[in-house]
Amino acid sequence: MNRVYNFSSGPSMLPLAVLEKAREELTNYKNSGMSVMEIPHTSPEFDEIITSLEKSVRDLLEIPENYKVLFLQGGATSQYAAVPLNLLSERKCADYIITGQRSRNAYLEAKKYGDIVIAASSGGAGPVYNTVPETSKANFRPDADYVYMCYTNAVCGTKFNYVPDTGNIPLVADMTGFLFSEPVDVSKFGLIFASAEANFGIAGLTLVIVRDDLIGRVNPLTPSMLNYKLLADNRSMYNTPPTFNVYMFKLMVDWMLSIGGLHELKRRNERKASIIYDELDRSQFYTTPVDNRCRSMMVIRFFTGDADLDEKFIAEAAARGLTNLRADKNIGGMRAAIYNSMPIEGVEKLKQLMKEFAEDNPRFEGIEM
Repeated sequence: MNRVYNFSSGPSMLPLAVLEKAREELTNYKNSGMSVMEIPHTSPEFDEIITSLEKSVRDLLEIPENYKVLFLQGGATSQYAAVPLNLLSERKCADYIITGQRSRNAYLEAKKYGDIVIAASSGGAGPVYNTVPETSKANFRPDADYVYMCYTNAVCGTKFNYVPDTGNIPLVADMTGFLFSEPVDVSKFGLIFASAEANFGIAGLTLVIVRDDLIGRVNPLTPSMLNYKLLADNRSMYNTPPTFNVYMFKLMVDWMLSIGGLHELKRRNERKASIIYDELDRSQFYTTPVDNRCRSMMVIRFFTGDADLDEKFIAEAAARGLTNLRADKNIGGMRAAIYNSMPIEGVEKLKQLMKEFAEDNPRFEGIEM
């Protein structure tokens, strides 16, 4: 069958050019006689891959020299523990901004290791987590070791429309589903991490970007595989790294550079998002509950207001090769992830379906949210 347009929030679709390059080199990487999956991580071939990848990541994100770039295992979830274990000082004090399930899970994990409080939350907003809270330096304890945020909410489709002002307190950001979608000023953050499968690779790899001065005060009980200093000293290869995942990340970064980098990706992503949001704003058939001020450019949530119609829409979409549009079961409706690799054609086909579906089904007035 032909390839579908995969609107999953993760793992996300990959560019066809990247998949074809991986297929071309799958059994014989650069005449080594081996697949990348067989190449020893200590070999010159893999050293070239990971060294080139780090340079390209630094170039793309314009990462300052006083930051380490780590390619780690365990997914973003492992960083919920790694962050407090590496960044808490003797005060063991950190403030968390809660904007969804991911940031809440990170908060609950961090509470095992110190004095962790919720400094701000959109959990009390109606509807829950469909906006982000406004914050100022007054929200944060002046003796906090760090402030934690999740830059996007892939479940509800929100994104911070500002970088919180934390003064001299290091700001930690989970940027899963956002990183590499547009330029970001890394210098405003003490630490950034993101899972690769949502925007820049395949499941099983997590990118961590951490400022040098935050490395080295690790809790003595920290497992070796979560110790930033140990991992940095060993160039992310304290143990055998996920070699194929690193390779796929490199192919993705090469593709990003080939099309013009993050400024071009931002232009493309803004165009894709506007196609869907314009239709949602025009139509009386669909509702999107997300605060207009903090709409995600990567994940768009919408629904008809009728669960049966939502299921019918999802089924018709799948029949047209528009897959994985069902939103999280706890919120219902539809969710379209339009990450970097989603081509404009997929978004246009989704818009066309939205228009035709509204015309072919009884008009339904959107419910108040």
